[in-house]
Amino acid sequence: MGQHYLDHLFGPHALAVFGASPKAETVGGRVLANVRAAGFAGPIHPINPKYREIEGLRCYETIDEIGQPVDLAVIATPARTVPEILHACGEHGVRAAIVMSAGFAEVEGGAERERAMLEVARRYNLRILGPNCLGLIRPQARLNATFSNNQALPGPLALVSQSGALCTAILDWAEARGIGFSAMVSLGAAADVDFGDVLDYLALDPQTRSILLYIEGIRNARSFLSGLRVAARLKPVVVIKAGRHAEGSRAVQSHTGALVGGDDVFDAALARAGAVRVYTISQLFAAAQLLATRCRVRGDRVAMVTNAGGPGVMATDRAVDLGIGIAEIAPSTIAGLNDALPPTWSHGNPIDILGDADPARYGAATRAALSDPNVDGVLVMLTPQAMTHPTECADAVIGAAADSEKPLLACWLGERQVREGRARLLAAGVPTFLRPESAVEAFAHLAHYQKNQALLRQVPGPLARGSEPDTAGARLIIEGALAERRTLLTGLETGAVLRAFGIPVMPAIEARSANEALVAAESLGFPVALKISSPAITHKSEVAGVRLNIQDAAAVRGAYNDLVRSVREKRPDADIRGATVERMYRGTHGRELLVGVLRDPVFGPVIAFGAGGTAVEVLRDRAVALPPLNDFIARRLIERTRIAGMLGPFRSLPAIDFDALLALLRRVSEMVCELPQIRELDINPLMADEHGVVALDARIVVSAPAPAARPYAHMAIHPYPVHFTTRLQLPDGTDIVIRPIRPEDAEIEQTFVRKLSSRSKYFRFMQTLRELTPEMLVRFTQIDYDRELALIAVTRQDGHDVEIGVTRYVLNPDGESGEFALVVADEWQAKGIGSRLLGALIDAARSRGLRSIDGEVLEENAPMLHLVRKLGFEVHPSPDDPHVKTVVRRL
Repeated sequence: MGQHYLDHLFGPHALAVFGASPKAETVGGRVLANVRAAGFAGPIHPINPKYREIEGLRCYETIDEIGQPVDLAVIATPARTVPEILHACGEHGVRAAIVMSAGFAEVEGGAERERAMLEVARRYNLRILGPNCLGLIRPQARLNATFSNNQALPGPLALVSQSGALCTAILDWAEARGIGFSAMVSLGAAADVDFGDVLDYLALDPQTRSILLYIEGIRNARSFLSGLRVAARLKPVVVIKAGRHAEGSRAVQSHTGALVGGDDVFDAALARAGAVRVYTISQLFAAAQLLATRCRVRGDRVAMVTNAGGPGVMATDRAVDLGIGIAEIAPSTIAGLNDALPPTWSHGNPIDILGDADPARYGAATRAALSDPNVDGVLVMLTPQAMTHPTECADAVIGAAADSEKPLLACWLGERQVREGRARLLAAGVPTFLRPESAVEAFAHLAHYQKNQALLRQVPGPLARGSEPDTAGARLIIEGALAERRTLLTGLETGAVLRAFGIPVMPAIEARSANEALVAAESLGFPVALKISSPAITHKSEVAGVRLNIQDAAAVRGAYNDLVRSVREKRPDADIRGATVERMYRGTHGRELLVGVLRDPVFGPVIAFGAGGTAVEVLRDRAVALPPLNDFIARRLIERTRIAGMLGPFRSLPAIDFDALLALLRRVSEMVCELPQIRELDINPLMADEHGVVALDARIVVSAPAPAARPYAHMAIHPYPVHFTTRLQLPDGTDIVIRPIRPEDAEIEQTFVRKLSSRSKYFRFMQTLRELTPEMLVRFTQIDYDRELALIAVTRQDGHDVEIGVTRYVLNPDGESGEFALVVADEWQAKGIGSRLLGALIDAARSRGLRSIDGEVLEENAPMLHLVRKLGFEVHPSPDDPHVKTVVRRL
């Protein structure tokens, strides 16, 4: 693949500053001064018709006068001038611009100006950072294209922020602490280059080890999550989100909407993307630096070693607040500690080794805690008491941890007496904190990161295992309601849609009169429940619209008449259509649960799970996840609720059928994926017992979906595209499967590349390559199916899949074309596999809505050139390399 489309932004060879000025108090003057002060090595071209020279540099009236290539334009002129300037830049061949000017969509009348700016940029394939942004700093490139008063130190952290003011504050904060950056990017209004674009660039940036994000709002959820998932697969991403308590995602008709806020959904999105969320700037840097050490945990159980009770209690309290497990020390570990510590030690966790603890005690306690199989990480704390030797104790802790792979964190409380010990710990690579709470928070970041990375690796498809749902039937029911201008499905319609996806529902019959209710009850069998039927009434319990446990025929008609009369008195305006007669749930061990769906304005469909029943909004016990779900994600969703503890054996109750609950959540996920018309869904209560699950009451709110050019456009995370799987047989009888690549294919992908001949590797990668690096392997197998697709051809040998070919496309920045690559194992060439793979890729790209795919082929790679010509590609000489051909297939 070629260079990244943001290379001209992050690594320009020459730049122009529009609005440059000798006046330091102007934006253009400050930008020019910063560019020069940072020591930018390439040509710097000030542009301002008012001046002929600024600080020894020739100043131009327009970019046309320069007569040299310019990669990056920094624009600090009034907003009205920006579209014209960008037009001139496009004509000059500029490929990136930083627009610092304000006065676009954020002000009245500025939206049209912003549209004009973007139209010019698209015409010339010119990418824009901003408008209304602080700019960009790239210390290793000696580039400071901002109007900040700060210069960033070089380092491994990248900061991407929507707030320019926060950028300057963080830069000032970091400089005082010696913290350096690989890049600082102020997105401003993010009219063009957004989080997704920058994250995609930083994912493969060798200078960046960790990425810090400050987010106020997301404009494009699919792009954001796509870029975030790409970056988080390769390096830690830590996020601060402003506006945590904004009342987002409110829906008036559903319990789910009353329970779930925008911040819940944002957390769920970050978890699925493998990122970590923090809440303060100090946590931001602590988490980033800790994760960048490659320090990882396998669980969340922490052990604490301390020479004072107070810090241990403080650390324990904070761990409980954060849901971190306090490790139960193993009996064998206690026995070993009994031999090494005085009899009065705490005999538990925290491991209090007493105020007179010497280095030997610290070393023994640390070594024992790290060796304990019940412990996932250790926090060692020290207070400088009269008989304490902080420096020697630090050395003892460092030595005790030398052979352990478990994370060790330290908190040497105090200042003067512990300064040298703290320095020793830091020099040895031990993360060190000033407060016990901060150390526990850092351990929590490690634990959450590991859990979120496990979620990131999940690639559920749109359809669960088992029988195929009747998607077409469910869609027809919804379209029928919409044709009648109804958004709330009736009870029978809701039940039918649920049954179409295999979700168990109690049998029910609609009754328009007392006599019909009697017939329905006799047909279903007693006992029955009666529920009012009215499109105007969302929550039946609010109007006493339910009658339960009707035991015999004599009671049915009276119950029906009483129900209808009572509801009409409470809601005289409502259209009462009768009642739904439903067979009663007769289980004695049921737990009332809630499963819901709502449509978040940013991230689209969200699935909620929690405690159900009439008190659902009081209990507020729920968790949310972004679809699609598989068993792993569904289980994590359940585990995050309090009611999860009641789903196993509980007092006299047997455990529920957990597999049935997981299957139901998968089926709800199917509905979300396949039916973009669904806006809200409440299943409440969902009864779960040892025999299975059944929906006792449900409602579905629908609306006409927005026109979409591709499947699953309504979702923030693209499901695994199982529909691209095909089976074929070669002329010699070999069975081949062509399917999208999955993360678990990493081993067969590495083996495939390793076995390629040197010639095949060179043709594919255009460089000498023995095998894929770990970063390349992650990038090739853990892909985002919205922005790229890799199809592998596999055959079975000795009971295992063997990869014999792979092709892929990656979306270009225009969103309408993709760059492709193809390689087939040497021993499988000339068997038609390459043409089958590339043909399947062309079909997939066409269904994605791409207009073309393109690639580069070495001139000496005659078989590939023959293949692409046969499949309808145009072949042209490359303008950059005479030994390379550019190939393009119009779709």
